[in-house]
Amino acid sequence: MSEEQLRAEMVALSASLFARGFSVGSAGNISARLPDGYLMTPTNSSLGSLEAGRISKLGPDFAHVSGDKPSKEVFMHRAFYQARPDAGAVVHLHSTMATAVACLPDVDADNPIPPLTPYFVMRVGRRMPVVPYYRPGDGAMEPAIHAAAQGAKAVLLGNHGPVVSGATLRDAVFAAEELEEAAKLFLLLRGQQMRLLTPGQVDDLLSTFG
Repeated sequence: MSEEQLRAEMVALSASLFARGFSVGSAGNISARLPDGYLMTPTNSSLGSLEAGRISKLGPDFAHVSGDKPSKEVFMHRAFYQARPDAGAVVHLHSTMATAVACLPDVDADNPIPPLTPYFVMRVGRRMPVVPYYRPGDGAMEPAIHAAAQGAKAVLLGNHGPVVSGATLRDAVFAAEELEEAAKLFLLLRGQQMRLLTPGQVDDLLSTFG
């Protein structure tokens, strides 16, 4: 896919996320890897009204090259790309249900949403840890995200929201959407006896689709 096509896809997918309430106002940011750097949504931009030509371009060292100034959370994306060579895109949202799970004090911080559906496992993976709370924009969270991302395709930022990676931009967006649905199911079933996928079933999914 050319850079022009990737810019257009970022505009279209971002608008779709915004229209369905996965992000509000200027919340959330998205990036995608290029052969010569990265594309990233600009700071204070709305995912609902991006302009392809104004999307930020960063060099391989994450320095701003062209377009509008990038999101202040560049470090969040850098942590994922450096931890996961397989990551072709990173999506950070403030989606309601996933953020709600990130606000619960009594969930398993190593894997707060259990394997409820095959689609969650296929898109997000075996585990998704919670990174402790940091003030938004605080670069001090980068090492914590980097450490968590080495063993997971997605993390929940405590009291903040999800950060999800994928092999392509479309993969990352679909994984973020599946995470939100899994969080919704988890909250609906909370307090009930849940029938989870077995470790063998999870292994089978990951060996087939992972």
